[in-house]
Amino acid sequence: MSARVATLALARSGAGRRRREALIGMGLLLPSAALVLAFTLFPVGYNVWLGFYAKHSLRATSAWVGLGNYAQIFSDPDFWRSVWLATVYAVSSTALQIVAGVAGALILHRRFPGCDFLRGVALFPYMIPTVIAVFVWRWLMNDLYGVIPYVLGTLSIPGLPQAWLTHSTIMWVLVVLSVWTFFPFVLVNVLARLQTIPPELYDAARVDGASPLGQFLHVTLPQLRNVLLIVLLLRGIWMFTKFDVPWLLGFGGGAGEAIRTLPVFTYQRSFTYYQAGMGAALSNVMFALLLMAVTLYFVAFPPEGDENDA
Repeated sequence: MSARVATLALARSGAGRRRREALIGMGLLLPSAALVLAFTLFPVGYNVWLGFYAKHSLRATSAWVGLGNYAQIFSDPDFWRSVWLATVYAVSSTALQIVAGVAGALILHRRFPGCDFLRGVALFPYMIPTVIAVFVWRWLMNDLYGVIPYVLGTLSIPGLPQAWLTHSTIMWVLVVLSVWTFFPFVLVNVLARLQTIPPELYDAARVDGASPLGQFLHVTLPQLRNVLLIVLLLRGIWMFTKFDVPWLLGFGGGAGEAIRTLPVFTYQRSFTYYQAGMGAALSNVMFALLLMAVTLYFVAFPPEGDENDA
């Protein structure tokens, strides 16, 4: 009997200790949960709520319009044009960033004199502030005193435009600028994965008679698959929602309408026309578009196991 009582007392003390530890753990998590609620969930919920109102950005008054903001958005041709421009910008710049990043990583993966120095130099565009990068490129591409138009003009290439920061060519400048600024992100991730590929795979491929191109297609690319898919997802989302580069490059120079992507269009509605409700509705639409794109992405490219397991 005494042994049974001792066992029950020990079990109760153990349960009480576990309960206290659980309460302490929950108490320690409460500050983090409160921060997430205050800075993530509440703003998102408030933005969804605001999308159903017609509200001035600088006034406290608002009027319920229901789905009126969304009806106005989907009937606005400027909205669809901004979606198209954002898609063109995101797809083209992301694709070129991946191509440049993979090519640079393959080059810097080789050991040669000055390799470490070039690795540091390759990160330079990604480290400088975006504002500085954009204004440097605006100076370089200026049709009056820009270095790049002057050099291209001396080549006498037929059909080459004389001015680049115009409505017909500024999108190309925006894409090249974005590729130059953000491709180091791809380069670092791909280079890190290249350095973890077992060299035995290349030895086996060479024994089987694979050429350098065959080794890249049948060894390197499959090993890079997961990294490239993650980079594709992140860069695609970030470029579609990129605001600062199109805004700084185009607006103020006269050709901003040609690169008025969806984030810029949303900003203008909110802070140029002071339509906070419309801006919130546009943000919700942009979130829904990204959610659909991410869903299609995971359907088309389902996650796989570690490459080394193959």
